[in-house]
Amino acid sequence: AKAGLPAYIFIPATIELGKIVQMLIYGPNVIAVEGTYDDANRLASEVADSHPDWAFVNINIRPYYTEGSKTLAYETAEQLNWQVPDHVVAPLASGALLCAISRGYKELERVGLVDKADFKISGSQPLNCSPISTAVQSNSEVVPVRNFETVAHSLAIGNPADGYYAKKTILDSGGFAASPTDTEIIEAIHLLARTEGIFTEPAGGTTVAGLKKLVESGHIQKDERVVVYVTGNGLKAQDTLLKSLQRPPVIKPMISEFERLFAPKLDIHEQKAAVAI
Repeated sequence: AKAGLPAYIFIPATIELGKIVQMLIYGPNVIAVEGTYDDANRLASEVADSHPDWAFVNINIRPYYTEGSKTLAYETAEQLNWQVPDHVVAPLASGALLCAISRGYKELERVGLVDKADFKISGSQPLNCSPISTAVQSNSEVVPVRNFETVAHSLAIGNPADGYYAKKTILDSGGFAASPTDTEIIEAIHLLARTEGIFTEPAGGTTVAGLKKLVESGHIQKDERVVVYVTGNGLKAQDTLLKSLQRPPVIKPMISEFERLFAPKLDIHEQKAAVAI
C-alpha cells in the first residue's frame, strides 16, 4: 500500500471476517474464491501466469519468506538461555512452518550457539483436514484431501506443498503427529485463555489440543521440556469463537439486579475467601 502497488488478493470465501478486515483496510482488490486455500492459491497462480508483468507474491517476490519462520527457534533458544527444548509442537498446514522451526534449531547448533540440537518435533493438524498427520501416523505417503471443513481455516490446506518434508522432519526427529477434532480445538482455545490468559485463534487451539493428545498417547513425556507454538491471535477469528461462547446477560444499572443474577456465585466466592483466611 505504501509503495502504491496494485494488489489482487485471493482468499477462500470461508475465511474469518477478522482476517478480511485486515486486508480491506489497505485498499487492495480482495477476491473471495468458492473453495479452499488450495483453490484460491491455484487461481492466484493461474492469474499471475496469464499476466507476464505480474508477480505471484508467495513465489517470485519472496522465494525465501519461509526462512523467516526460523526466528521462532532462535527466539525460543534465547529465552531458554541458549538451550534447546526436548520436544517441540507446531501447527501443520502446508508443513513449511514446522520444517523452518526444525532448521532454525539445527542452524543454532551449526554456528555454535547451542551445544546440541537434540530435540523431537511433532505436528498437529485438524482431523477434518489432516493429510500430513495421517501420513505420519501411518508412515505412508502424504495423500491430498478434498471436500473438508474445519474451524481451523488457516490450517485447511488439503494439498500441502511441504507435506513430504514435514513428515520426514517429524519422523527423523522421533516425533509424531496429532489430529484433534474441531470440538477439541475449541476446548483447547478456552483452556488456554482460562489458564494462561492467552487468546488464540483455532490454529493455536489445534496445537494445544494436539499437545494434550500427544501426552495422553505417550508420545510426549510429562517430564520433558516442551515448547508449543501457539500461532494466530484470537481476535482474527471472533466470528468462529462466538458460537462457543454465551452472550453476556443484560441487567439494569442497579446493584440489586447484579446480586439477583450472581448471588450463587458470590456465595461460593465468599466461602472460598473465608477458607483462605
